[in-house]
Amino acid sequence: MKIGIVGLPLVGKTTLFNLLTGQHKEVSIYSSKGTKNIGIANVYDQRIDYLSSLYHPKKTTYATIEFIDIGGISPELPSKEKAEIFSLIQDADSLLLVIRLFEDLAVASEKDPMIQIENLRYELLLRDLEVVENRLERLKKSKQKLNHEELIEMEILEKCNQGLSDDQFLSNLEFTEDEMKKISGFSFYTLKPIIVALNLSEEQFKTKLYLQKEKLDQFLKDNNMASINICGKIEMEINQLEPEERKLFLEDLGLKETGIERLSRVCYEHLGLISFFTVGEDEVKAWTIKKGTIAKKAAGKVHSDIERGFIRAEIVKYQDLVNLGSMSKIKENGLLKIEGKDALIEDGNIINFRFNV
Repeated sequence: MKIGIVGLPLVGKTTLFNLLTGQHKEVSIYSSKGTKNIGIANVYDQRIDYLSSLYHPKKTTYATIEFIDIGGISPELPSKEKAEIFSLIQDADSLLLVIRLFEDLAVASEKDPMIQIENLRYELLLRDLEVVENRLERLKKSKQKLNHEELIEMEILEKCNQGLSDDQFLSNLEFTEDEMKKISGFSFYTLKPIIVALNLSEEQFKTKLYLQKEKLDQFLKDNNMASINICGKIEMEINQLEPEERKLFLEDLGLKETGIERLSRVCYEHLGLISFFTVGEDEVKAWTIKKGTIAKKAAGKVHSDIERGFIRAEIVKYQDLVNLGSMSKIKENGLLKIEGKDALIEDGNIINFRFNV
């Protein structure tokens, strides 16, 4: 799962990237023509911690997200250069827009969050509109007669063109399942799920008050964007603390998790993803699937051979294991379920796949 980090210059994108991935990339105003930072972040999950304490495995593996950090999108950049920067996250599954609300007298950049988000919104609309118009022009200028599939494609693209021209994200338009399949290859930016990270000052984070709050909240709601408040300065301080000190620091702020832990999980949830677990002495591991995945397809996440030779899935609910404390008690109470290939997997299921190849 890939998430592209987008924002105007000097909003704290690379700081968040470093905190998420544990890297130390240079924080600066840079043009990333042909350059991007890539790193992996764990999706922190207390259930994994509990299962590891129960099984004491040799290895514990969290679900992960790949983050891609690109250069700042300055409105002053030439259109071609902005397009090149955006192309670095064309294959991202989702976008993380970083909006700066903290004030820094040493940083001369846009402070109004609504102007920032409208600028980014405009750039995303423009990128998609260019793709749609270019493809429509090629179809219309084709010297050969268009076949049935191309005529259908043109009709769908005309619908996209109208929506984008009316300043509508494609995610706000209604498409059939077949239409979605036909346009999926274009990797439209305005079809991607969007999460907004509001990068606050320490005071703003504690009071939850900042410029344009009501207007910004309404914008996010109207555009179906998930959001999270985060303070880069606090997160950097937390990152330097020992575990026990970190816990006390968070308690003083009235929090149970760091912003980075919350952010990785919000990204995960907004994409419609869930986790199932496999457990044992060798490894306790979280596996990422889409909501609505059936047992046989989930088995394929573990190994293609397991999907191919699928016999059954032995499923335990996480909360049942917490309540009873052991698999033996789960079985005694008849809570281990034997399911077939079409069973829907739920978030937190602990699964043992039986297969034969």
